[in-house]
Amino acid sequence: MRPALIFIIGTIAQLYLLVMLLRFWLPWLQADFRNPIAQGILRLTSPLIIPVRRVVPPIGRLDTATIIVAFGLQYLTVLVILTISGIAPDILPIAITSLIDLVLLSLRLFTFAIFIHIILSWIAPGTYNPATAFIAMLVEPVMRPFRSLIRPIGGLDISPIFAIIALQAVAIYIVTLRPYPI
Repeated sequence: MRPALIFIIGTIAQLYLLVMLLRFWLPWLQADFRNPIAQGILRLTSPLIIPVRRVVPPIGRLDTATIIVAFGLQYLTVLVILTISGIAPDILPIAITSLIDLVLLSLRLFTFAIFIHIILSWIAPGTYNPATAFIAMLVEPVMRPFRSLIRPIGGLDISPIFAIIALQAVAIYIVTLRPYPI
């Protein structure tokens, strides 16, 4: 029963944290906040963010309230999972694990967004809808350096492959820094 409970708690927390991290990345990626997906993200996360934002203002484009809430949720998730697993939790290792898990979740977010962008470019190239515009907004800043280094070969853009390889390499390294292997 424990593994199933840990899976359910971890999955639900990661899904909400993905939405929270999307909210964090939107200003950095200069997102179009008129996009219905961006508006949905803001609506889903505002109940937790707005009260914190009243106390902790943003610093430039750095949405400190979103980071604090995301970190708090991840910290609570790690604490609950460790408690269920029967591991004695310690404050600093949980904090480090939580921070690393948020970075890993961001890397996964961009990796999956690149995969979705690739698939959408095969299925419906050149079409517009709010979802494709949102995915393109997510991946373009990540893809730009790779596209400038790796030119298309025969009309085939292989730069996403190298972007995914780089994101995965960073994720593999960061996983080794986690104090708790959750």
